[in-house]
Amino acid sequence: MHFDFMAIARAMPFLMNGLAFTVQLTVVACLGGLVLGTGMAIIRQLDVPVAARIVNGYVTLMRCIPLILVLFWFFFLVPLVLGYLSGSGRPIPLGPKNTAFVTFTMFEAAYYAEIVRSGFKAIPKGQYEGAKALGLSTATMYASVIIPQVLSATAPIIVTQTIILFQDTALVYVLSLDDFLGVAAKIAQRDSKLVEFYSFVAVVYFILCSAGSELAERLRKKAPNTVRRVKSFRVLGLPRP
Repeated sequence: MHFDFMAIARAMPFLMNGLAFTVQLTVVACLGGLVLGTGMAIIRQLDVPVAARIVNGYVTLMRCIPLILVLFWFFFLVPLVLGYLSGSGRPIPLGPKNTAFVTFTMFEAAYYAEIVRSGFKAIPKGQYEGAKALGLSTATMYASVIIPQVLSATAPIIVTQTIILFQDTALVYVLSLDDFLGVAAKIAQRDSKLVEFYSFVAVVYFILCSAGSELAERLRKKAPNTVRRVKSFRVLGLPRP
């Protein structure tokens, strides 16, 4: 069988555009999800009345529903809800791209929330007591003392979750977006070069995800001892939808 390297070379600009979108989606969803997830983890940690129950329900819901179904929710149902709330009576479409960014951010926030919450449990009680003894407010204590330690302790798990996020972005094909895999699939079908393009995509994913896994391992070795006590949903063996 002849492997046509030139077919990949000719399509490289399109493939790189697709890869750039995949990376952009991953970065935005990671940062946005981590910020929202940290906020939700703090609410649950402080057991804020009502809000903690809402957050707990949200996290449970997102962790029990397939990501592709959440994509359909945001793409088809949210415009109807927005139209109803606006009083116009007409759907207000988010558009495929906005849907992808919002969906992945909201979905990943639930997973990052669990990771950060597990980090809170791993921080010695003396850290909380010491911060309170210094007269720090709750906001200052979490911002300056607790959260930096939590992020340091959970960094390997956060990187691992981000690798999974990077792989999951391929699901945006259902929205007809031109991500890395989607672009490769379209060109492969057009040029009848399935083996070449799917092999190339697999190699790129393997290289990037392997690099991410190596980073996670290095962070694990450098992380403080508290990281050993952090138990995420994956360590506990809970399945991902």
